[in-house]
Amino acid sequence: MSRVDKEAQQFELRRFVEEVGLLFELSGMPRMAGRILGWLLIADPPHQSLSQLAEALQASKGSISTMSRLLIQAGIVDRMSLPGDRRDYFCIKLGAWTELIQQKTAQIKAVREIAERGLGLLEAEPDERRQRLEEMRNFHAFFEGELPRLVQRWEQERKVKQP
Repeated sequence: MSRVDKEAQQFELRRFVEEVGLLFELSGMPRMAGRILGWLLIADPPHQSLSQLAEALQASKGSISTMSRLLIQAGIVDRMSLPGDRRDYFCIKLGAWTELIQQKTAQIKAVREIAERGLGLLEAEPDERRQRLEEMRNFHAFFEGELPRLVQRWEQERKVKQP
């Protein structure tokens, strides 16, 4: 690969990282957390130290440290160590996407439950007043039932595709 091709590829990789950051920000998370995720998705090697992340993302170690903890708590990133090395490294957690969907399913259940509570409070009220809560409950009940089945199908599909 020529120097020009390498520079073009590096530019596109940096752009990818920024796009992941913006996408993360749209979902209510800090952009820096998304940038870290974006970098870890494409980094070689797949595990990166705090210093490597700070250099690659041109960000402070404090910001990287804080956002890495957030990603660990969210179940997306793992902290790891390497034999003979005292530094911590960060990598995408195996099974992270399944775990995220399971967390979303728990949130969906909580929304369904609060809608049911509201419906209980409006039990004697006209249907027009209850309609919004019924739609909320029915929508969330549907996805509460379907998401676990989709995760199960994904797990089966993953086993078939992975050696």
